[in-house]
Amino acid sequence: MALEGWRNRLTARRVRPGNGEPLPRFRWWQLLSRSVRTLTLRAPDGTTPTYAVDVRQLGDRDDGAVRARLYLDGALFAFSTVPARFAVPGGRIEVAVGSFGLRRCHFVRTNGTAVPLVPHPASAEGRRAHLHHTRPGLSRVVGVVSTLLVLVGICVAVPQLVETISQAPPIADSLGTFDLPVRIPPAVNIAAGVAAVVGSTERALRLRSNWLDSLAS
Repeated sequence: MALEGWRNRLTARRVRPGNGEPLPRFRWWQLLSRSVRTLTLRAPDGTTPTYAVDVRQLGDRDDGAVRARLYLDGALFAFSTVPARFAVPGGRIEVAVGSFGLRRCHFVRTNGTAVPLVPHPASAEGRRAHLHHTRPGLSRVVGVVSTLLVLVGICVAVPQLVETISQAPPIADSLGTFDLPVRIPPAVNIAAGVAAVVGSTERALRLRSNWLDSLAS
């Protein structure tokens, strides 16, 4: 608990106030490099402010850092490097980024329940959410296939990783080495890597990616 509290304080200290600049329009070429998600809340005074989180997953052009920007009713309210945590009425917005996109963009209520923010309809996340709502059967199939692609990547990558680690002298001397019974051709490695990237990217569109996706790729 103490470690979690320290992390929370460190995350909070990274938040900086915004300058009120407007939320940039979403462009089609930002389909896979930008995430915009929104949340409308009911404030204690009865108003319904709309928050938007904007993340450029390739980083900012000036320094390459990946930041989450929080807009309030279209004006920049605050920003922070990720992982980010913004205090809002009734709770907080948590943002985290993985290797293939957003890993988390949720509104966490004071009672601990969490709901994902709504993706911008023009974004890749928004298009994936539209598929889920309009074609739920196909959406489930796509989700299963993406998970299988990640598992294929893991099945190909992990044994080779174990073999490489086992060659290290301290491990080889104490535990012996592990040798794959067959050599995996480079073409198979490339195909498995591409499959894992595709599967992990699709999972990130649904905020489902985790450490397994990074391991598979």
